[in-house]
Amino acid sequence: MKQILIRPLVTEKMSAITDKQGKYGFIVNRDANKIEIKHAVEKSYGVTVVKVNTINVDGKRKFRYTAKGIIEGRSQSYKKGRAQQTKSN
Repeated sequence: MKQILIRPLVTEKMSAITDKQGKYGFIVNRDANKIEIKHAVEKSYGVTVVKVNTINVDGKRKFRYTAKGIIEGRSQSYKKGRAQQTKSN
């Protein structure tokens, strides 16, 4: 069985969204769909999830300037999932 939730997304922006809207962010497996994310969050945290939003984030282009020239690469792409829980929780 594949691991759905990789790690929680802890940033200033996500903390503000959590306080205002009650949505929690996670880095999730790229192959996971909304239903799998919903079940994984409910099982791991014991909450009732109402809605799940997902977004695929492309890796950023990175450049390194060296004595031999410019080396170009990319950071890793990942998928974000936001889970909104019920108001009663």
